[in-house]
Amino acid sequence: MSDPQPQLLRSLDEQRAEYARRRGLAMPLAGSIVWTLIGIAGTFLPPILAVWSLFIGTGFIAYLGIMLSRFTGENFLDKNKPKNVFDSLFFHCVAMALLVYAIAIPFFRVDYTSLPLTVGILAGLMWVPLSWIIQHWVGIFHAVARTVLVTAAWYLAPHHRFVVIPAVIVGVYGVTIVILEQRWRAVSRSTAAAATA
Repeated sequence: MSDPQPQLLRSLDEQRAEYARRRGLAMPLAGSIVWTLIGIAGTFLPPILAVWSLFIGTGFIAYLGIMLSRFTGENFLDKNKPKNVFDSLFFHCVAMALLVYAIAIPFFRVDYTSLPLTVGILAGLMWVPLSWIIQHWVGIFHAVARTVLVTAAWYLAPHHRFVVIPAVIVGVYGVTIVILEQRWRAVSRSTAAAATA
């Protein structure tokens, strides 16, 4: 008879190390795609449609990430791989980020151009716990750079917030993706070296 919770057979340290060996590209790729589309919408659509594209798009990132995970080798929905408690923690962080719409919506109702600022920063906060999980600085970099640059863009481009802020976020994602890929290759090399030693 199989254990209904096989993750309990492995220590948290083992599960954390297993999680840290993952590539980690699915969600940032999804974020890059969606924020690019939000920026395009902000360029060509009237404000009400740009607002809706931001609301719908950011709510869709997790689902797109799940789909992309099949192509990045992460496959979040693979039922054959052992469960990992850090998957649950990450998706709790995604849920936490979605709950902050309770902050974004009242400000949006006063000034609709606040939406890219609030959602852009608040949705990026999930990168801080990710940094702790994988024991790498990339998540801290992403959250801090995104917060500082989005805030600066909000002040510097008041008439183009639905275009400039998404562009800033996509730029931060681009750097983050490069760092994550380099981290994953280094982890893969060290894992392979340890296996042959």
